[in-house]
Amino acid sequence: MTSLQAEHVDAFRRFNRFYTRQIGVLEQSLLGTPFTLTQARVLYELAQHKQTTAGQVNVTLGLDPGYLSRILQGFADQGLITRNRSREDSRHVVLSLTAAGKRAFRQLDRRSRNQAAALLSRMPPEDCGRMLHGMQCVQQVLDPGTEAAPPERIVIRSHQPGDLGWAIERHGRLYADEYGWNEEFEALVASLFAAFATHHDSETEHFWVAEVDGRRAGCVFVVRNVDDPSMAQLRCLLVDPSSRGLGVGQRLVEQCIDFARTAGYRGMTLWTNDVLVYARRIYEAAGFKLAKEDRHHSFGRDLVGQVWTMEF
Repeated sequence: MTSLQAEHVDAFRRFNRFYTRQIGVLEQSLLGTPFTLTQARVLYELAQHKQTTAGQVNVTLGLDPGYLSRILQGFADQGLITRNRSREDSRHVVLSLTAAGKRAFRQLDRRSRNQAAALLSRMPPEDCGRMLHGMQCVQQVLDPGTEAAPPERIVIRSHQPGDLGWAIERHGRLYADEYGWNEEFEALVASLFAAFATHHDSETEHFWVAEVDGRRAGCVFVVRNVDDPSMAQLRCLLVDPSSRGLGVGQRLVEQCIDFARTAGYRGMTLWTNDVLVYARRIYEAAGFKLAKEDRHHSFGRDLVGQVWTMEF
C-alpha cells in the first residue's frame, strides 16, 4: 500500500468513526428504543412491505442468515411480527409486522427524523446543502447503480447583505487549503470587496453570487479598470469545490461579459496566477487571451501572475 493509499484509508476510517458517533449508533440501544442499529434496519425493511420474506430482507441488508434468523425470532417472541406459510409457495415463510410492530417502527422512524432535523437545523442553509450534496456524491460513487440525484438548480443573483463577508471568508479558506496561500491573500480580497462595497457605480460595476439548490456556491464581480476606464475588470471569481463541474464558473463569467458589453465597455481584463488552472480554463473557454505574465512573490509563494484580456 502506498503512502497516499494509506492516507486515504485513514481518512475514510476517521470519517466513519466521526459519523457513527454523530448519529449515536455506538450506543447500546438506538435512539432510546430497545433496538440495536441492526435490529432497527431489519424493522425498517419489514415496514416497507406489507409482506416479505427473510430472503428478500437479506438481499437488501446482506446479513449473515443465522444472525437475521435470530433477530426475526426475537421479533416474533416480542409480538412484533407474524410468520405464515406463503399461499403461493409453501416452502416460503411470509413475514408481516403486527400492530405492535408497526407502532414500534413509527416510534423509531419519528425519533430518527427528529434527530436528523435537529442536526440539520444547526447548520447554515449553504452548509446544509453542501453536506447533502456530498452525501449524494458518496452514495453514487460507492454504488453507481444508485438513482442519480436530480440536476442541481443554478441561480446567478445580485449580492445581498452577508454575501461580501461570505466571499472574503471562502476566498481566504479555500486558497489556503488548496494552494497554501497565507493571510496576505485574504487581506487583498477583503480590500477589493471593501472598495467595491463603498465606492462602486451600480451602472457599470456589479457583484454576483451563484447559488446551487439554494446554497451559495460561487461569486464574481466586475469593476472599471483603473488604468484604462474603457475596459471592465473581472475580479474574485470563486467556485466552491462542492459545486465544481456543474458549469457555475462558466455561468458567472458569462454574466460578467454580458454585463460589461451592456454597460458600454470596449473589453474586459483580469489578473490571475498560472497555478489557478481551473479558473484559467474557464477564462480561455470564454474567449480571453493571455496578454502577459510576470513572476512575483506573494501570499507566501513564488507565483507567475497573468493578465488575460478580451475585446468586444
